[in-house]
Amino acid sequence: MRATWKGAISFGLVTIPVQLFTATEEHDLPLRQVHVQDGSRVRMRRFCEAEDKEIPYAEVARGYEAPDGSMITLTDEDLADLPLPSKKVIDVLAFVDAEAIDPLMLSKAYYVGSSDRSAAKPYALLRDALAQAGQIAVTKIALRSREALAVLRVRDDTLVLQTCLWPDEVRPAAGIAPEGEVAIRPQELKMARSLMDTLSEDFDLDALHDEYQEALRQVVEAKLQGVEPPHEAEAAPSGGKVLDLMAALENSVRAAKESRGEEAAETEEEAEVTKLPARKPAKKTAAKKTATKTAAKTTAAKTAEKRAAPRKTARKAQKTQKTQKAAAGKSTKRASA
Repeated sequence: MRATWKGAISFGLVTIPVQLFTATEEHDLPLRQVHVQDGSRVRMRRFCEAEDKEIPYAEVARGYEAPDGSMITLTDEDLADLPLPSKKVIDVLAFVDAEAIDPLMLSKAYYVGSSDRSAAKPYALLRDALAQAGQIAVTKIALRSREALAVLRVRDDTLVLQTCLWPDEVRPAAGIAPEGEVAIRPQELKMARSLMDTLSEDFDLDALHDEYQEALRQVVEAKLQGVEPPHEAEAAPSGGKVLDLMAALENSVRAAKESRGEEAAETEEEAEVTKLPARKPAKKTAAKKTATKTAAKTTAAKTAEKRAAPRKTARKAQKTQKTQKAAAGKSTKRASA
């Protein structure tokens, strides 16, 4: 790797000659701006407004426009001679716990290497002290014509310098989170934790890759070969809003386990959810109870009527027999007279 900066770490009265190397790189597929009609390159040219002609990059400087519209030119020499105490020096200000720096502030990372053999011992001393204390060093450094806040930390056996935003450059998050209190049931929280544990099993960060760049390369290769580029398959409809959060969590846990070839066994959280009584409206329950009582009374009345029917029939038959005997007796007496 090629060094991008050379200077020294100022650690109290200790000075450690170091150089910085860019720690990260991107693998984006390089794309050019072209004219959509014919595919020819579109190039950006630098024109001077006063002279109305193209000028070379060597004649380009930076400028500041004053409120009255006048322009102040700042040359490379002006920027190089800025009175900065952090110029060519990584000035260590304090040592803090890593949690004291908000991750939102972290920016570009650089590997810190020693410049000569004499820096080996103080370099190792600072590295081991940071590792043993579990802390990071807050520093200031002048990089690319500007002063930046930065932190020194240990990665494996190497010091890493990571530039940061200044605290006032991080915007507040007021008004972003949902307003009001949101009621979360313990069962829902347990199920969410279960899903977190399931998704974290056998997770390998090194196995992740940029799928967008891979798909872009496939499209470019297809166009180079003169064939139809691949298209994204239509995504299944999501079904709109999630109406049952608990059911969505349960299905997510099952899907995560099935994707790894595991059986979606019922977890303790799912069992607790299953045991929970179903919520039913009170009015419907009362109406069902009333209807049940009414149906029971009707059934009992019908049963009583059925049981009483034979008795009524027998009584009617006895009365008929008595009436017939009485009428026969009267007829006999009249005949004898």
